[in-house]
Amino acid sequence: MDSSIDDKKSRSPGVSRDVRHTDEGLQRLEKQLASGIRVNTPVLAQWIHRYGEAAREIIQRHGQYSAELDSL
Repeated sequence: MDSSIDDKKSRSPGVSRDVRHTDEGLQRLEKQLASGIRVNTPVLAQWIHRYGEAAREIIQRHGQYSAELDSL
């Protein structure tokens, strides 16, 4: 029997793909806003749509939040 198959079966699960991508995405957003880049309102709305309240909080913390984001 191939030992690589056994290794795959015995591995314990790590962080789920969804959680990992969420964390990576929010880190990218944080880094981008922290660098002072002004992001267009529709793009910020997409961040909120994809990542929810966590993205909204990051956007607010960096002073780029507006009520308009709630209507998009």
